Amino acid sequence: MKALRKWSRILHRDIGYFFIGTTLIYALSGIALNHMNDWNPNYSVVVDEFQTDISLVKNEKTLSNVKELLAEVAPKSVYKKHYYPEKNLIKIFLKGGSSVMVNTDSGNGRAEFLRKRAVFYESNFLHYNPHKWWMWFSDAFAVALILFAVTSFFMVKGKKGMRGRGGVYTALGFIVPLLFLWFLL
Repeated sequence: MKALRKWSRILHRDIGYFFIGTTLIYALSGIALNHMNDWNPNYSVVVDEFQTDISLVKNEKTLSNVKELLAEVAPKSVYKKHYYPEKNLIKIFLKGGSSVMVNTDSGNGRAEFLRKRAVFYESNFLHYNPHKWWMWFSDAFAVALILFAVTSFFMVKGKKGMRGRGGVYTALGFIVPLLFLWFLL
């Protein structure tokens, strides 16, 4: 039993060190994805209101006028296409999901730019298993979490171990999810 306790501590410690980064990635993206109804964890939307004198009435010069407008209000953006959802309203789509809407009568416009949220975008990308190699790595991480949990059973003995406080906390760790299932299903 002494050797089992020793190897449990060694494995627990070394697995924990190796997977600190992965644990933080999954924890951060897990929190973000839990709150998708409250905010978009991948993108923020920056809105700019503007006024223009450039004519965007539907005619043969529309495309060149749209590009002239974009040079002013969204100089780094790449034009994709545009259309008129209403007679006096033009919507311009930009590469990357951003868009510009302009009232062709008044010249009032609104540009909405999508910006990737630093850290959250990349964490969520990895959380969705974007590649077969990452899938295998995340499977190894899941196995490591199982080993992490199992080795914790043998690390401490006595009243603070599994026969005492550790056992109570372990039981509570199983009871809480079971209660959620009981009341939610």
